[in-house]
Amino acid sequence: MRVAVEADGGSRGNPGPAGYGAVVFGPTGAVLAERAEPIGVATNNVAEYRGLIAGLRAAAELGADEVDVRMDSKLVVEQMAGRWQVKHPAMKPLAAEARQLAAGFAEVTYSWVPRASNAHADRLANSAMDGSPVDFTAGAEVGEPAPAATRTSPSGWTGAVGTPTKLLLVRHGQTPMSVERRYSGRGDVPLTPLGEAQAAAAGRRVAGLDGVDASTPVLTSPLGRTRQTAQAIAAATGGTVRVLDDLVETDFGTWEGLTFREAAARDPELHGRWLSDTSVPPPGGESFDAVHRRVARARDEVLREHGGRTVVLVSHVTPIKTLLRLALDVGPSILFRLHLDLASLSIAEFYPDGNASVRLVNDIAHL
Repeated sequence: MRVAVEADGGSRGNPGPAGYGAVVFGPTGAVLAERAEPIGVATNNVAEYRGLIAGLRAAAELGADEVDVRMDSKLVVEQMAGRWQVKHPAMKPLAAEARQLAAGFAEVTYSWVPRASNAHADRLANSAMDGSPVDFTAGAEVGEPAPAATRTSPSGWTGAVGTPTKLLLVRHGQTPMSVERRYSGRGDVPLTPLGEAQAAAAGRRVAGLDGVDASTPVLTSPLGRTRQTAQAIAAATGGTVRVLDDLVETDFGTWEGLTFREAAARDPELHGRWLSDTSVPPPGGESFDAVHRRVARARDEVLREHGGRTVVLVSHVTPIKTLLRLALDVGPSILFRLHLDLASLSIAEFYPDGNASVRLVNDIAHL
């Protein structure tokens, strides 16, 4: 099996409180393992090496025979590739340990990536530096159940009671309208070729998550771009797609197809009020308050029909932000302050007693 290892390390002070993070991706892009651990006071470079070692060790435990290592540490990549010498005394034993682990695989490649492309491992490293270790192995991928302690339930901290309904919130992939940054509400535009690739990647990501299988419901907005994305997810999970009309995007009325600047120039006073007052609709369109009411209705329907299960919801920016707002129990300002990328994944859990928890927001590690 060929896997990809992304690793990172950091030190707040260099030297200072340090930690590392590593993630192993399988052949389909699914997350097979995550590791993160605080390591006390150390330098950035020591933490980077510790992340690499943890990632290689996790790959070996998963039975991988070929590994593609991706890191944003130029030093570690060049030293492990043999192009740079290891001169610092603190680095030599770490480099030797990493090479010993690498020798156990048929092939290991090393690639430098920008920090933005190493966001998953960076998040894990920061979690470690915050004092929160992670030791997760995806049992569905390796044939054994993952240890129960690898994921922490928020109920222990919030007092939530019962089994939550976990909503996997996926935004649709790229369309021609999103490329041109135009208001895209009820207009039925298809995905671009890149959007189709994004949808497929999202499908692989969702299929690799805990609790997802062919029985997992995949619910979608009725619009073509979300249906295409949902079909890609269902193809990966083996499930079926059902339309839930209330997941449709905001009706932008006569602003449909306009850019932000064009709408502001056409209706300057109304556009300004719309950006600060969720009760104000676009001309001939729908207010964010109206969207909130119907999305809350959709949430309630999902909880009634699929309570205690994992459910995939494929939708648009405003409905997904609204579901996160409902989970956080916060005001409407979140609609204007939260960014959601195309084909991003967010996760919210709703408990039977009315409690809720947001587990993930705008994750694009699969893209």
